[in-house]
Amino acid sequence: MTDARRGVPGPRKVGLAEVPDPVVEKPTDAVVRIVAAGVCGSDLWQYRGLEPLPTGARMGHEFIGVVAAAGPEVRSVQPGDCVVSPFSYSDGECSACREGLFVSCAEGGVWGDPGTPGGAQAEAIRVPFADATLVRLPVSGITGPDIRRFLPLADVLPTGHHAASLAAVGAGTGVVVIGDGPVAACACLAARRLGAERVLVLGHHPSRLAVSRAVGAETAAVRSLEEAVEAVRGFFGGLADVSLECVGTQDAVDTALACVRDGGVLSYVGWPTAGVAIPLRSTFDRNISVRGGLAPARRYLPELLADVAAGVLDPSPVIDAELSLEAAGDAYSVMDRRDVLKVCLRP
Repeated sequence: MTDARRGVPGPRKVGLAEVPDPVVEKPTDAVVRIVAAGVCGSDLWQYRGLEPLPTGARMGHEFIGVVAAAGPEVRSVQPGDCVVSPFSYSDGECSACREGLFVSCAEGGVWGDPGTPGGAQAEAIRVPFADATLVRLPVSGITGPDIRRFLPLADVLPTGHHAASLAAVGAGTGVVVIGDGPVAACACLAARRLGAERVLVLGHHPSRLAVSRAVGAETAAVRSLEEAVEAVRGFFGGLADVSLECVGTQDAVDTALACVRDGGVLSYVGWPTAGVAIPLRSTFDRNISVRGGLAPARRYLPELLADVAAGVLDPSPVIDAELSLEAAGDAYSVMDRRDVLKVCLRP
């Protein structure tokens, strides 16, 4: 089997490796033949060397595919079923899982991390706790359009939903979204789904902001904190009720704070790079509530999948390029250069 891995030492190096085919090892396992895998913005932090990985580390945590084999205790899926996995697996039984905090499962893990069955940018993967992890898709086969509407369910759509739901976005909420990547576009989708009528997305790249406009937001291209605040005041007639931070850099956090009104909510879901901090004195003095964290994607999948399948929610615009798994290095390169918004890899 082929999978994508960190190549030779140094940043911006991704290569392919031949590894043993995954097999069912425990009765609760399933093996999934991957049809499409996403390259995530958080993968780019590792690609750029900001979060160094050892040479040979497996890459990727977003995938949809077809069940190839299932252990004797698996009940929810069977060979031939089309499935989506959240970016992490979990046992579904521990106290964290019972609370819906699947990413804190002591027996679970994020695909590709050390000690997990592997990365998702591969031809196949072994899924522990298949019943608790995999969600069956309402299709008998995965077509090209299915890839673009269902693959975002693995990570970016539930992450955007996490940001909006933690902030209690609803009818009448003025929402500013910081960032012009796939999570930001999905946060816009989620905010509109929860009832927000006015959503403004701030970013640097006009071509990427166009995707947020395609999913129902107004946008502004800004290059400084001062420009961001000016854009927000011009749009809302004041600062926003809610600021959704979807980047993970210090500049983005500072902008998110500057754009939210006193008494408002800052919700952060951008994967934080080293050294990012939220100054408590600023939030204390202004009575800003701070919420956020790693999305428990599995908790949100049933409701989001239902809306995607019904055509109520369409995250497909966030995937704007498809490449073969053999071109994984090119996929990382074009995303790193901001030539495309999000690539999916086809084994």
